[in-house]
Amino acid sequence: MALTALDWLLLGIALAAPIAVGIAYGRRAGRNLSEYFLSGRDLPWWLAGTSMVATTFAADTPLAVTGLVAASGVAGNWLWWNAALGSMLTVVFFARLWRRAGILTDVEFVELRYTGRAARALRAVRALYLGLAVNCLVIGWVNLALAKVLSVALGWERLTGVLVGLAATGGYAALAGLRGVVAADLVQFAIALAGAVGLAYYALAAPGVGGLDGLRAALPESTFRLWPAVGPMDPTPAGTAAMLALPFASFVAYLGVQWWASWYPGQEPGGGGYVAQRMMSARGERDAVLASLWFTVAHYCLRPWPWVLVALAALVLYPDLSDREAGYVLVLRDHLPAGWRGLLVGAFFAAYMSTVSTQLNWGTSYLVNDLYRRFVRPDAGQTHLVRVSRLTTILVMAASGVITFGLESVRQAWEFVLESGAGVGLVLILRWYWWRVTALSELTALAAAAAGFAFVRFFTTIPFPDSLLYLVPWTTACWIAVTLATPPEPLAHLIRFYRRTRPAGPGWRHVAAAAAEPAPAPLAPDLRRWGAGCAAVYLTLVATHSLLFGSVLGGALLLVGAAVSAAWLVTSLTRNGPAGD
Repeated sequence: MALTALDWLLLGIALAAPIAVGIAYGRRAGRNLSEYFLSGRDLPWWLAGTSMVATTFAADTPLAVTGLVAASGVAGNWLWWNAALGSMLTVVFFARLWRRAGILTDVEFVELRYTGRAARALRAVRALYLGLAVNCLVIGWVNLALAKVLSVALGWERLTGVLVGLAATGGYAALAGLRGVVAADLVQFAIALAGAVGLAYYALAAPGVGGLDGLRAALPESTFRLWPAVGPMDPTPAGTAAMLALPFASFVAYLGVQWWASWYPGQEPGGGGYVAQRMMSARGERDAVLASLWFTVAHYCLRPWPWVLVALAALVLYPDLSDREAGYVLVLRDHLPAGWRGLLVGAFFAAYMSTVSTQLNWGTSYLVNDLYRRFVRPDAGQTHLVRVSRLTTILVMAASGVITFGLESVRQAWEFVLESGAGVGLVLILRWYWWRVTALSELTALAAAAAGFAFVRFFTTIPFPDSLLYLVPWTTACWIAVTLATPPEPLAHLIRFYRRTRPAGPGWRHVAAAAAEPAPAPLAPDLRRWGAGCAAVYLTLVATHSLLFGSVLGGALLLVGAAVSAAWLVTSLTRNGPAGD
């Protein structure tokens, strides 16, 4: 793809602007670890929430959505749409608790909640597993996505693309700390969103597509279904092998199991990871709740449809393409005018840098705070720890670059993370709401999930996501059995945790009574808020689908229902609920 001078100018601006903003706002990062990893705990909700949205908008996301639509039509997006249930759970049940805990990382929570050798071992295991293994894998698949974009758009080799991407991101991420990363996220999100909307417009206008009506005429009706296929499906276009509809069993696994049972970056049950990092960096509990709410609405309601429209156009324009994920980039290469090409490549860079800078900062926080500081140099000063953090950021960046070359597709990496952690999610939820959960419960869940995953992959032919229906019960049964067969955490430690975080629900009545404290608050009001929030998100999704591919009147009525649910939720959260606690 030939870029004009205007393209190169816009590409340069898209690269330079967030880096400059990040470094300018990150000057205070060197003061201490709280400033470097939590931005001094003073972020407003709109900035913390937008940073979450920007982080989940990576270079891999539109490519993976294109692959999902090619394999299973629009309904294939339930692979990640299901996670809105968990995100809303975080809004209502967990955001205020994470902010109230007053810790530096969500892995540090382990020794706030548990005690003894098992807690120390769990903290070390989770820091290594999440901070190094999973973090490098995530950055690796984001590197892969950017390399695909640059290969198609600019003709670069994978190594060149990875080196350029990491070099553009690693330096400012190491210098800027979280405050600089968050400030850069705001600029990067604006660039990436503008690029996605612009590409959708030109994709629909491309010769051979003919707008929404042209898509409906060129593709089978099954491609546009929002819900899974139960009966016979329409035949796919000539030359394609897959049936463009989501099987019902997969839909059940996604919506009934995956959202609460599997760990995934940005969609962790219980709101861990960099989502917890942003909530803990908010200036108060109210801001933590509103930040996670804004993230959920923007992530699931505002962003998906430009990607989906480009993915559908790619099916029409490139029906015989072997690498379906690359269809998104081919639309960019072949159907954008001068200026827009540079902006779109810049948008991919912006999305990439936002995600990678967060992953580097977040993963490094585990390796420094929960490994180095906790077990190697507990007496180290803040200046020394910040220096170690910056060096570790660079080392993690290099390790992730190596992993990139072992990956073949973004969806492959997504599914690996979801499947290998199947069943861990429930213990991450219940550790906040059931006093009986112990460090051994979590260690057992991690070990059982890994063993189950290995067995399914090496000794069976069960595909993903059907495998979740077997792995989740196995992991859950293992950790619950160990929980009930081993002693609980010491009562004095549980009392300290309860007084500090004040979790609601009947699971802490025993501890509250022993501490001579008032009974925990009931869960029913939060359950109603959760239901209203989920209704608002999914009504908006269905309404948008209807407006694009069905009835305008039906879509409008659904939007009214979504608005009513959202208005009630926000009012409840800000006046009477957790946001006002």
